[in-house]
Amino acid sequence: MSFAVIQTGGKQYKVSTNEILKIERLNNQEGKIIEFKNVLFLNDDKITEIGNPNIQGAKVEAKILKNKKNKTILVFKKRRRKNSRKKYGHRQPISLVKITKIFSKNGKLIAQSEPKKEKISIKSEKTESTKSIKSEDISLRILKAEEMRRLQQEEVKKINEIEKKRLEEVQKKIKLQTKKSDLIKKKTTTKKKPLTTTKK
Repeated sequence: MSFAVIQTGGKQYKVSTNEILKIERLNNQEGKIIEFKNVLFLNDDKITEIGNPNIQGAKVEAKILKNKKNKTILVFKKRRRKNSRKKYGHRQPISLVKITKIFSKNGKLIAQSEPKKEKISIKSEKTESTKSIKSEDISLRILKAEEMRRLQQEEVKKINEIEKKRLEEVQKKIKLQTKKSDLIKKKTTTKKKPLTTTKK
C-alpha cells in the first residue's frame, strides 16, 4: 500500500488515498482541489523516496470537503489564594480534506482514489427490494392489528354482559334486604312493652 508523509500547518501527516484528514484551516473554498508540495517521504510497493527535507517534484492532491471548527476545548486558569479564576473555550478552525492522488518526483501517478459508483447501484437495488419487503410487512401488520381489535371488542362485550348480570343480582339482593328490614321495623313497632308494677 502506497502512502506519503506531507507537511501542512506546521504538522506532519501520513496520508494515503481515500483518507479524510483534519488539518489546519486552509483559505480555499469547499470543493476545490489543492496540492501539497511539501512531501517528506514517499512509499510505493517497490520504491521508497526520502526527502532532504522535501522531495522536489513530488506532490499530493486533495479535495476540500468542509471548512469548519473543531470541538470546543475548555481552558481554566486559577491562581491559588488570590481569588482569581478564568474559564473560556476555544474552537480551532480546521479543514476536512480527502486525499485523491499521490505523485512521485518524476510526476508519475503512484496512487489514485477509486470512485464509488458500483456501490451506489448495489445500494439502489437493495433499497428497492427492501421497500417491497417493507410494504408486505406493513400490510401483514395492518391485518394483524385489525384482528386484534376485533378480538378485543368481543372480549369487551362479554365483560360488559357479565357486569350487567352482576349488577342485576346485586340490585335484587338490595331489594330483598330492604323488604326484610321494613318487616322487622313493623314487628318492633307493633310489640308493646308490658307494664311493670312495683310493689311497695
